[in-house]
Amino acid sequence: MNWSTNTLGSVAILDRQSVHPYEADAETSYLGLEHLDSEGGIDSVETVGSAEIKSNKFHFSDRHILFGKLRPYLRKIARPDFSGICSTDIIPILPKEGLSRDYLFHFLRTPEAVELATSRSSGANLPRLSPKQLATFQIPLPRLAEQKRIARILDAADALRAKRRESLASTESLLQSTFLDIFGDPVTNPMGWEVTRIGSIIKVLGGFAFKSADFAEEGVPIVRISNLAGDSINLENCARIPVSALGKGARFKLYPGDTLMAMSGATTGKLGHVPDELNDDWYLNQRVGAFRVPQGAAVDRQYLRALLKSSFYQDHVWNLAGGAAQPNISGKQLESAEIPVPPLDLQHRFAAMVEALEQQKVLQRAHLAELDTLFASLQARAFRGDL
Repeated sequence: MNWSTNTLGSVAILDRQSVHPYEADAETSYLGLEHLDSEGGIDSVETVGSAEIKSNKFHFSDRHILFGKLRPYLRKIARPDFSGICSTDIIPILPKEGLSRDYLFHFLRTPEAVELATSRSSGANLPRLSPKQLATFQIPLPRLAEQKRIARILDAADALRAKRRESLASTESLLQSTFLDIFGDPVTNPMGWEVTRIGSIIKVLGGFAFKSADFAEEGVPIVRISNLAGDSINLENCARIPVSALGKGARFKLYPGDTLMAMSGATTGKLGHVPDELNDDWYLNQRVGAFRVPQGAAVDRQYLRALLKSSFYQDHVWNLAGGAAQPNISGKQLESAEIPVPPLDLQHRFAAMVEALEQQKVLQRAHLAELDTLFASLQARAFRGDL
């Protein structure tokens, strides 16, 4: 492999041209870290006027790469196709002659580069990577034509993943629109369904204050807020505790079909669903609430889940919890919402539709996982010179 290795600072300019907001037109595009996603994209764009910019920012163009230096493990790296100004927590990188912007983009998103950026960041609560450290990164550099070939292959593989993610998002949108078509907006209740308090139908169960000193490498999973993953529970990096150390916590066992909700912190209201086919013993940590639908209840589990993720219920949660510096909500408050309760047979029909769409999502996720594996393989081979 006839490749050279160079520092990033020798093949690109960390281009921090400071711009005062008064120097920019009100319609100039503005990007903050919140506008960049972890998949290399730009979710939204504001203007200098709409964002009410007060402090100095950096200029960027469609020739730059935007590198989020705050919490670099979030992989907020993007290729804008327009000019504007950005937060100073974003470093505009301008490739010099001989370095492909697309090749550099893919290099900076490799697990190795992200890990290096994370390890060299400083600051306990708000870790940042300094431009000086970023400039020292070593980048393998083939000829320009080879860089472009590698970037085209990785772009094509990444596009397949993006399409699959879009399909998943479309399925989720279909679930939400189906709910509204059948039941109407719960805010206005146009169908005139009977309205009752959640707490009169089910109870929200709180978790147990397990001691972190009892956590171990082996044992039963303790489900915490960080494990809530929307439609599922992510047990990767979850806390575990030996059965012998459960003590009073043994009463806080989770059951198949429980719907969980974060009750404090920035992710208050975030959901997680215990799988219906759960065969293991999981336990509920404090500050996580469990909505458990008993047999014979007036609500179907799938109807309740859709309602809990709706803006109607999420707004209820944040109206009660969001005003404090540290959002916090109790089980009683979660039970206090007045919800429409349609006839059970209609709820069951909706549940059957949900089950069919969930099966479709399972297949879509499996395909996405295969595409992720393929992309990771191509990415690793590309920067070893084996592609």
